[in-house]
Amino acid sequence: MAAVLLCFLLAGPVLLAASSPVSGSNNGTVPLVLWHGMGDSCCNPLSMGAIKKMIEEEIPGIYVLSLMIGKNVVQDTENGFFMDVNQQVSLVCSQLAQDARLKEGFNAMGFSQGAQFLRAVAQRCPSPPMKTLISVGGQHQGEEVKPTDPHVPEQS
Repeated sequence: MAAVLLCFLLAGPVLLAASSPVSGSNNGTVPLVLWHGMGDSCCNPLSMGAIKKMIEEEIPGIYVLSLMIGKNVVQDTENGFFMDVNQQVSLVCSQLAQDARLKEGFNAMGFSQGAQFLRAVAQRCPSPPMKTLISVGGQHQGEEVKPTDPHVPEQS
């Protein structure tokens, strides 16, 4: 049940964002760039790999780029913890600029840390243009308190 709910939550915004075609695109879809969160990788078949596959099945012909920061899945996961954020954003900006399939623009979907890093891409890298940023669990306004924090007094 949770997997079905997750699919609806993720597919809905992507389907809406992908509905406006990029001029010159072969199939009328807007490419999608995915960036995973900390501790995950671009291609994990139980997480980002499954999300990429689901989107490709729901939107036939869409180009989905799941970002890998490093030369393999292990480096990708490690870099999520240890590589400087600015260096990661610069690498992604270069990667996006060199991808001819993104030249007319793309939508972006980031998960947790990946959402924050894609926000930096949107702010720092004007080309190719990011059309829509979908943030899933991104901490854009910080974190106030945990609901179960024992130091927070109960409200009546």
